[in-house]
Amino acid sequence: MKKPVVALVGRPNVGKSTLFNRLSGGRTAIVADRPGVTRDRLYRDVEWDGRSFTLVDTGGLFLEDEQFHEHVAEQVAFAIEDADVVVFVVDAKVGVTVEDKQVAQLLLKSKKKVILAANKVDNFKNQDVYDLYQLGLGEPLPISSLHGLNIDELLDQIISLLPEMETQEEETGIRVAVVGRPNVGKSSLVNALLKEKRVIVSDVPGTTRDAIDTKFSVEDRSYTLVDTAGIRRRSRVERGVEYYGVRRALKAIDRADVVLLVLNAAEGIVEQDKKIAGYIEESGKGVIIILNKWDLVADISNRRHFFENLVREQLPFLSYAPILYISALTGEGLKKILPLVDAVHAEQNKMISTGNLNSWLSEALFLNPPPSTKGGLKVFYVTQVAAKPPVFVFFVNNTKLVHFSYKRYLENQLREAYGFEGTPVRLKFKARRRRDQ
Repeated sequence: MKKPVVALVGRPNVGKSTLFNRLSGGRTAIVADRPGVTRDRLYRDVEWDGRSFTLVDTGGLFLEDEQFHEHVAEQVAFAIEDADVVVFVVDAKVGVTVEDKQVAQLLLKSKKKVILAANKVDNFKNQDVYDLYQLGLGEPLPISSLHGLNIDELLDQIISLLPEMETQEEETGIRVAVVGRPNVGKSSLVNALLKEKRVIVSDVPGTTRDAIDTKFSVEDRSYTLVDTAGIRRRSRVERGVEYYGVRRALKAIDRADVVLLVLNAAEGIVEQDKKIAGYIEESGKGVIIILNKWDLVADISNRRHFFENLVREQLPFLSYAPILYISALTGEGLKKILPLVDAVHAEQNKMISTGNLNSWLSEALFLNPPPSTKGGLKVFYVTQVAAKPPVFVFFVNNTKLVHFSYKRYLENQLREAYGFEGTPVRLKFKARRRRDQ
């Protein structure tokens, strides 16, 4: 059974994201002193007094930016429909506005359980919140999300309104991060995979600013899909909203099991694609290269061969990563993504027995003995010490004799023998103690 859902709603700049961060115990939502920062729904689990629920932050219902107004309203409507309890956040210092009244009418029609949170209250004794009764949503609860005042009382009220039901931890499953530079089709891909409008899709680069987690299942397999802000070159990222969005995108890579690196087939591979790919490889994550907008390059002859050569030439350090050619718009290739995620995840977690590895090592050394210069490298044995990514320790007579070309040979032989498609492998060399030689 799913956890109960609590949604935070209200007009822009009343402190919803600050309250979200306060309640969820972190700094998940991006907070800035201007309206319209949060556009999509953000989800985090919260536990209080032995009860658990999922907290949802939403974009402000009214934005001056007409470009996103309808999108945001649609996302808020989804959140309210999905919620068991709604926390309506208003600015106590400003008082009731026309927009507040419109939100109140929307909530009254929804028949949802509503808590009216009067935010930005600094002094409970002197703060007049009685004006808020005119909204028709009952007694307002004065709080300060910035200073943490009365937050315990708010949580108590939320818990008291939650439905009586047993909750259990939902399985996270395989965590899949969808990353890439702006406007390559990440949000369209997420929506196509989920078969619903889970995140806002727009042709404007940088529409998705926060990392957004969505848990879902296909048959008996569970996944957590993370859509992230487009990652731009550091010199083009202003310190502010987009800057923190980029940081969250990199964090999404760090906490992922498998990363879908989305490239725009119509634009080819640019320098920023290489930097993102390099970060994924350094993080040791499983990776699948997604060439999106495949429908836009239909006129290129022998296009699959052309683009595979292009990817391998431009991203040689991801030579182990499988490539999928897809169109989020037409649906071409989408069915291949999740089965390949499963396969890459299995490769990440593969452990090879020491006996098996040393049989392989004997054959690899026979086929291509180590260089005999400077006394000669001797490789005694190998063992796998970790997974995600797979890590192999080779015990040798002198680590200084291990040339990068021979290390590359051993990695290629490992992959030829055991696969490890889609996951980096780490080869470490350790000198065996002299008395053991």
